[in-house]
Amino acid sequence: MSVALMWEARAVEGQGAELLAWARGQWLSPAPLRREVLRAPGDRVLVITWWDAEFDAVLPELPDPAAGLVSRPVHRWRFEPVTADLTG
Repeated sequence: MSVALMWEARAVEGQGAELLAWARGQWLSPAPLRREVLRAPGDRVLVITWWDAEFDAVLPELPDPAAGLVSRPVHRWRFEPVTADLTG
């Protein structure tokens, strides 16, 4: 089974580059099968990691950045893949 962990944070205004650098510098042990780091307007940073694990498995997650770097609490979600219906 596979599970994807999503971590999303919004930087304090003007600190988007610093938050992005912080997120890119965080290492997980063990390492995920795949990891993507994305950014969006509003100084938001998104990290998605994919694991070969059950949905409720205990997995390493990115920590919370220092309070002075983010403008609100970090959001975290788990997702499991589903088969796409490409017929319609």
